[in-house]
Amino acid sequence: MQPLFDGVILAEGKTKVIGQSPDDPTKVVVVSKDDITAGDGAKHDLLSGKAAFATLTTCNNFRLLKACGIPVGFDEQLSAISFSAPKCEMLPYEVVIRREAHGSYLKRTPGLSKGHLFPRLLVEFYLKTSGRKWKTHDLRCDDALMQYDAEAGTVSLFEPSKPIAGQVPFLVLPEAEVFSHAEENQFFGQMSAIARRAFLVLEKAWQLEGGRLVDCKVEFGLAADGSLLLADVIDNDSWRVLEDGAYLDKQVYRDGGELDAVAANYRRVAGITSHFRIPAQRIIIWTGSVNDDVSALEKAITKISHGCMETTRIACSVHKEPVRAIAELNRLVQEKPDTVVIAYIGRSNGAGPTLSAATTVPVITVPANFKEFPEDVWSSLRTPSNVPVTTVIEPSNAALAALEILALRNPCLAMHLRETLEERLA
Repeated sequence: MQPLFDGVILAEGKTKVIGQSPDDPTKVVVVSKDDITAGDGAKHDLLSGKAAFATLTTCNNFRLLKACGIPVGFDEQLSAISFSAPKCEMLPYEVVIRREAHGSYLKRTPGLSKGHLFPRLLVEFYLKTSGRKWKTHDLRCDDALMQYDAEAGTVSLFEPSKPIAGQVPFLVLPEAEVFSHAEENQFFGQMSAIARRAFLVLEKAWQLEGGRLVDCKVEFGLAADGSLLLADVIDNDSWRVLEDGAYLDKQVYRDGGELDAVAANYRRVAGITSHFRIPAQRIIIWTGSVNDDVSALEKAITKISHGCMETTRIACSVHKEPVRAIAELNRLVQEKPDTVVIAYIGRSNGAGPTLSAATTVPVITVPANFKEFPEDVWSSLRTPSNVPVTTVIEPSNAALAALEILALRNPCLAMHLRETLEERLA
């Protein structure tokens, strides 16, 4: 049998091989296998085509995350079953992000029902081990749930399959016996933040395809420059995804599903993730004059979107030049249909409703002179039928409303908005 990787193998696991790139000493080649396992290897089969499905899924996920500014260990797909990545020193942690209660979490919290929703993402850390050993210590289980106490400088290990209430750690290690780097205590906050953002991106991407991402496992590594990267893989073994109430992921295999059904799901997920993308969108800021000050609105859009949303400013009086205004609006929407218009209008408060009547994209009116002439707002509030303009007094709220509309179809933007919301829930 021809070897999966014809070169120097740096590491090999149950489902993949990590090889040294023959062209660049700072890169590795990640090669997937057709192996599928469950129960920490107790259950093992060969699933024809899994390597290709897993590689495509990981590459699709990493490309999207990279486009959203997430630091990932991924360069490019090399073949049907391999991709290149920066060489990393992998950290011995599995990071699990949960939106719903499934799997081992239900065993630890038997009072919760399956699918219990967490409005704020939960992030858990597990110490990666094999053979129930950590250095010189014997363990009760592999991949123990860990709790890091920075103040005490200790890492406590718990059995992940037993109720956490009343459970005492079966082993407490000083951080020096776990950490390999002087500043590793700072990595946990960084890993948690990156993992949350990655989940939020993938969660929205799945929502757009009719799926529901309920949990996901990721791993991290240190690049040669010391930067923290979300590395390894994110494939159909890494998460739980529901479609119409049924799992599309490895859970089907864990539950004893037929291999043909498991393969069909892996193939389907690879195809679905090929649709993951950031759409072309923009906000049109419409003013009646080039002299109108929209700096507060522009700053709000940039701050809320973290600079990821394109804006176009149009200065045209809808009252004085109605033909030109409608022609300009039609041209811009034709160029980029996924658009929201914010009409930042002074005395011409009827401009927003007029624009709204001439297009099918959302139009938000901001009455710029509301404080001086509050009565003028009525021309934006009392509109005829088929004129669904929205009127918002505060420019920053108008920016947020426009971005929330666009975030319904944009994983990157959805990540930023949801992250801000969940920080308020902390």
